[in-house]
Amino acid sequence: MPKRILILTAGFGEGHNAAARGIRDGLVLAGTDRSLVEMRDLFSETYGLANDVVRRAYLTAINRLPAAWSLLYNWIDRQDHPRKKLRAFFRAKNRLRDLLGQFRPDVVVSVFPAYSHLLDEIVGETVPPFRRIVCVTDSITVNAIWHRCRCDCFYVPNDETAAVLADLGVAPDRLLVTGFPVAPTFAELGPLREPPSDAYGRRILHMINVGRVVDPEIIRRLAEIPATRLTVTVGKDDRLRRTAEAILAKAKRKFELVGWSDQLPRLMLESHLLVAKAGGATVQEAIAASCPMIINQIVPGQEEGNARLLRGKHAGALATTPGAIVSAVEEAFADNARVWREWSANISRLSRPNASLEIAEELLAL
Repeated sequence: MPKRILILTAGFGEGHNAAARGIRDGLVLAGTDRSLVEMRDLFSETYGLANDVVRRAYLTAINRLPAAWSLLYNWIDRQDHPRKKLRAFFRAKNRLRDLLGQFRPDVVVSVFPAYSHLLDEIVGETVPPFRRIVCVTDSITVNAIWHRCRCDCFYVPNDETAAVLADLGVAPDRLLVTGFPVAPTFAELGPLREPPSDAYGRRILHMINVGRVVDPEIIRRLAEIPATRLTVTVGKDDRLRRTAEAILAKAKRKFELVGWSDQLPRLMLESHLLVAKAGGATVQEAIAASCPMIINQIVPGQEEGNARLLRGKHAGALATTPGAIVSAVEEAFADNARVWREWSANISRLSRPNASLEIAEELLAL
């Protein structure tokens, strides 16, 4: 009989949805006869337009009001009993209770921390008829809301994060280092890039995340770096796309502009450098692709650890102004790409492109 696995996600940061999709796709690859999977965003389903408004406010806060977001993040981190603060979401809790009764899962995987506390409210002190797994999508700086809950096991992306949680009091036997469940495509495609050279080029990928304001100077100056090829991605954001198109029309040196695409793994695997913010999914996908990263923005709190991981492993750089970004790129490729080769070797040691399939096998073996 196939194992019934419920994956709970939410659209507050792309890392949660990316992890949920990765786990789902890993389970599909492991064999559709082995599991029956439901992936649900109960906050979107329950609150509809209100959820969209809050989500947009969240994106605005992390991108344009970082100091205010930092205060809120730290306040959440200080809460000893987060579940009490989430009781206002009784409609989502009731929807989750109904879903548990209808789907009757063997395993519930939470990739958004609020669900673990809703489950605590539903289950109470009893032993539920399902295993509870929390898949942590952040590295090193892990808010207390992730771990101040009941669960059978925390799946964490790296040893550094496991050590942090252990220091915070999580029992080592409840910690499993699985890697971040990136799309299985990263493993399926395998290595694609050649070292930087005049023949292959020096390929730069600049990802502009939803909610960010496009900086024309960054794009223009990246495009003008000699002997490089620039690709800019803007996802599904029409406003970002229109702005980038206007920059492209006036640019002295042209670049490739990509909207939403399922080819992002291939772009990362082909590129030598990724210029982007330190988002959970973005950093972990760069690691899976063994693509060194120049971080141009860090959201206070949850993204600080992602940046610390890359910089601590000497797998990239932090540069937040157009001039600093260009200088970091030029330094990486100077002297026969000496710095880039060091970054590339270091980030390759962190890479776990098979993580989603490995997580699927762990879930099926519970």
